[in-house]
Amino acid sequence: MATAQTNADDAAAPLDQLLVDAAAGPLRRWLPGRPGVELIASLAVKPGKVGRRGLTMLAELDRVTLGRSAAEPRRGDRRFADPAWRHNPWLRRLVQAYLAAGDAVAGLVDDAGLSWRSDQRIRFLAENLVQATSPSNVPFVNPASAKALIDTGGASMVRGARAFVRDMSSAPRVPRMVDPDALKPGRDLALTPGAVVLRSPVLELIQYRPQTERVRSVPLLIVPPTINKFYVMDLAPGRSLIEYLVRSGQQVFVISWRNPRAKDAAWGMDTYGEAIVDALGAIDKICATDRTLLLAACSGGILTSMLLGHLAACGGQDRIAGLGLLVTVLDQAKAGLPAAFVSKTTLDLAAANSARKGYLDGATLAELFAWLRPGDLIWNYWVNNYLLGQEPPVFDILSWNADTTRMSAALHRDFLTVGGTNQLVTPGAATMMGTPVDLSAVRVDNYVVAGAGDHLCPWQNCYQSTQLLGGDSRFVLSTSGHIAAIVNPPGNPKASYRVGDEKIADAGQWMQTSAAEPGSWWDDYVGWLTERGGPEKPSPAGLGAAGLAPLADAPGTYVFES
Repeated sequence: MATAQTNADDAAAPLDQLLVDAAAGPLRRWLPGRPGVELIASLAVKPGKVGRRGLTMLAELDRVTLGRSAAEPRRGDRRFADPAWRHNPWLRRLVQAYLAAGDAVAGLVDDAGLSWRSDQRIRFLAENLVQATSPSNVPFVNPASAKALIDTGGASMVRGARAFVRDMSSAPRVPRMVDPDALKPGRDLALTPGAVVLRSPVLELIQYRPQTERVRSVPLLIVPPTINKFYVMDLAPGRSLIEYLVRSGQQVFVISWRNPRAKDAAWGMDTYGEAIVDALGAIDKICATDRTLLLAACSGGILTSMLLGHLAACGGQDRIAGLGLLVTVLDQAKAGLPAAFVSKTTLDLAAANSARKGYLDGATLAELFAWLRPGDLIWNYWVNNYLLGQEPPVFDILSWNADTTRMSAALHRDFLTVGGTNQLVTPGAATMMGTPVDLSAVRVDNYVVAGAGDHLCPWQNCYQSTQLLGGDSRFVLSTSGHIAAIVNPPGNPKASYRVGDEKIADAGQWMQTSAAEPGSWWDDYVGWLTERGGPEKPSPAGLGAAGLAPLADAPGTYVFES
């Protein structure tokens, strides 16, 4: 099991780092600071390597000039898909020179041999610099931009300029990825039939209407992230995990968190833990059961795991029939790029800044997340929106992502405290509802899902949850990224996942022993739920129960609050 880090500089989660930057200011991410000094100092004592990199680049540029270079963009690089990049001799040379410079930059970072933290920060800056200087981002140099200008008689340039002014005038100051009015919950998204059966100042509990004649007797409660809204679990029909589970014979409930306001600044981890307990109590009454399955995602997974630590300490974990965790990092040591930016000073500054406002703004979080994948989430839309003057395509995940929420100041502070010093790996270091949390005491079976391409929650850190939790574990590694790992419906011929039940300490060794399976993990998860779902019984005739009558149709009312 991982040991606790004594220095916040060596342990911080990607989620926590986004929370830091969103409150302390994202500009600090672009300042090289001490890692920049370390880079210069390291390369200064390696003149031979620096010289060889320079000579290699000059030799390649010479071949580019003479038309003898064999350099080509990586297969599938959409930036240079237009045939003009290959067939026009000047554009081809421009691309080849760009590739040579990018290789030189990456090589110098490799040669520096920096510490993990400094290496991550410098690579972030280098990648963004290389992505930003791509010739595909330059108006009129990009052949598609020039063609659009001619084809539209200049209208594309006018539309692009207007879009740029619109996007830069308010947060998040990144190219718009989706028309915010194209898809709406209750109209296009979050359409699985159900009703709100419990409402509190913190949450609405939605019960979904069964779509089979018989259902498993043990219900499932889904705890979504506290960032963005719950309907990532219930996107468009055919792409909804909730819809799929209901149609498999599962009784499903989901929490819809309320978007906190400044007056809700005191809502902390204990507030959300108590709200989950309230939801479990309502489910017990509605389903006449004393056991419930849990499925939680990202920040919701952290809260739910801590709640189970509380229940384990209080003798109440028997009421939980199984725990599912989606893209959730509990062991946060060296958790990818964002973790490299945190320090004790910035943790304190971030908490103080959100405390002054009473909340952390979700739009700023969206901007920071976009810069983790600049090629896909920044420059791709820069070209589409500004150079081509086109509206971005309609996409359900991006519509959900744009529907941001705030985070209460107290919850922000608590996440920074728990994650900034990696408290969950040390029994008793963190508390939930006044109880010290020991994740090894959580003996319920767990089903842990991660995405191989996740830039926010690295799969290796997600895997460590199997080492922290005390129950039997089944770990699933999807081929997707952070959100696509959740929204992974069957039917995609390119989808696959790896799965294994062995609690191997090293994630790399687990990879070697796990089995590769085609398709979506949703089917595998239904099988896991069925084993723990108890006997089947006739589907209930209605929703709710005495004292818990339906209050509104799904997706409820809190989902519409801005």
